[in-house]
Amino acid sequence: MFRTLKPEDWFHQDGFPIAVERREPQPPFGPHKHRFSEIVLITGGRGLHVAGGESWPLSAGDIFVIGGPVGHDYRDLENLCLVNVLFRPDKLDLKLLDLATLPGYHALFNLEPAWRRRHQFKSRLHIAPAELAAALAIVEQLERELKRRAPGFGFLALALFMQLVGYLSRCYGQSRNPNSRALLRMAEAIAHLETHFHQPVHLDQLAQIARMSKRSFMRAFRAATGVPPISYLIRQRVNRAAVLLRNGNESITEIAFEAGFTDSNYFSRQFRQVFGLTPSDYRKRQGRVG
Repeated sequence: MFRTLKPEDWFHQDGFPIAVERREPQPPFGPHKHRFSEIVLITGGRGLHVAGGESWPLSAGDIFVIGGPVGHDYRDLENLCLVNVLFRPDKLDLKLLDLATLPGYHALFNLEPAWRRRHQFKSRLHIAPAELAAALAIVEQLERELKRRAPGFGFLALALFMQLVGYLSRCYGQSRNPNSRALLRMAEAIAHLETHFHQPVHLDQLAQIARMSKRSFMRAFRAATGVPPISYLIRQRVNRAAVLLRNGNESITEIAFEAGFTDSNYFSRQFRQVFGLTPSDYRKRQGRVG
């Protein structure tokens, strides 16, 4: 039976969506899941991570991400020490900028959690002592800001959290672990979609980037993201169009083409499916006319 950890018990009463919890060592905790996510950094000792009825060994340098609904536990603890960076994705207004171009970001935060059971946890990120020290230095700065809560702490804490995410994403991208490299190839295909959404994209090309057959790629992509590649691509295009509608002065047709659509009517239908509004109504809601 998994108990559910609630945000109000683990985050500050002011509602800030990032927290740091140290377990040095980790005591027996029991099976649990939570209504938030966490980055787990193993800093010492040994133990087993249990999820989905299977278990995997842990040691210093292991880094992984746990999503809210995933039930898990730590067992056979031998002075296992870890740091949890808790975060609430639904409350974080992150501007990813070019982070989506890093295959390591997609691998660490999306693919590895989704494929953990398939890869027997062997695709997890494992970093060298010097890299772990660098990551923990960022966490320590983040922890200080969260404890002091001096004016401006929210801005600095968010910046440090983003620095940690970016650093770990780069570390994953440099991994030589064969299982991690397999995930990175899929992540490269996703990064290609993220950065070339406005251009014609072909499934054969994406499968080639992932070094998989077309059929295997489509099955694996859906398992990792929850949607087929074309649906993912359309969502990227619609999101880009929404940004242009909020900030640009181009016509609806011009925005449709700039976002990668070749038919403005098809664009309007897809936009309405996502936002529940036509592009013109969406623009008016944002206080713009055009």
